[in-house]
Amino acid sequence: MGKKNQSRVTEVILLGFPILQEFKALLFVLFSIIYTLIITGNAIIIYVVKRERHLHKPMYYLLINFSFMEICYASSTVPKMVANFLRGHDSISVGECITQGYFFFVMGAMENHLLALMAYDRYLAICHPLRYPAIMTTRLCCMLAVGCWLAVLLYTIFPVIYISRLSYCGPNEINHFFCDMLPLLNLSCTDATFIIQHFFLITWTVVFSSILLILISYVNIIWTITKISSASGRQKAFSTCTSHITVVAVYYGTVIFVYVRPTSTASLEMDKVVAVFYVVFTPLFNPFIYSLRNKEVKDALKKIFVKYFNFSSKVYCPQ
Repeated sequence: MGKKNQSRVTEVILLGFPILQEFKALLFVLFSIIYTLIITGNAIIIYVVKRERHLHKPMYYLLINFSFMEICYASSTVPKMVANFLRGHDSISVGECITQGYFFFVMGAMENHLLALMAYDRYLAICHPLRYPAIMTTRLCCMLAVGCWLAVLLYTIFPVIYISRLSYCGPNEINHFFCDMLPLLNLSCTDATFIIQHFFLITWTVVFSSILLILISYVNIIWTITKISSASGRQKAFSTCTSHITVVAVYYGTVIFVYVRPTSTASLEMDKVVAVFYVVFTPLFNPFIYSLRNKEVKDALKKIFVKYFNFSSKVYCPQ
């Protein structure tokens, strides 16, 4: 830490993507449109599930939580990235930086928990179909979801309180497009080894415990599916899991690459590119994955659109 400029800083500068500044206008428009699509797509999923009574099932209640989380996840980072493209760099107070990093970390942890819960729900539905309605009740589903939200908010708040009490020194630049906790801790005037190790411990625990639960669930699911005699039965059972499997593969592939490995300066630019994928494109694609690969959601969307267009034709084309 001795090599740092010891002047205290009250704000930091997010460098973003300096090499892309000649395309900043195009990127500003592109990511503004993508952010709008993220909000719209996930909001539509929430609206459809709440509107259609036949979707009032634990699986879709978890999907509502997932879509809400994706909206918050993208909102914690994308607006700052868009502003960065517009200005070339973006300044943010240390307090705001810590707050952004906290909510980003909360939403990332919550995504792990929800993916694990959704895998457990599919395990019960496929491996214990007769007992599923009695076990995974709406009340239990809501309790599990609320419990995950409360747990994540609590176990992430104490490290953030510790971080907020640290002093930060120059240079006040973070080579990222949002305030991730680890780049921020590198600006600390004092030795932050303990809290960095604490963050890695939380990350490893959350990620790998969730992956373990997902793997156990799918091992049992696959074992149960192989015992189904008819090919159509096996296909129908597996089709209820394909959306979730796709989201899990994309999400954990990128998260493990960025967070669950030793970091180095040479990897920072690659980390930013991968971060764009899971911060921006994953929340963008997930509504399409869950709607296009889920027959019940597709049918509900068609039903709503048909009603809407029929209503519009009556309003604008009176007899």
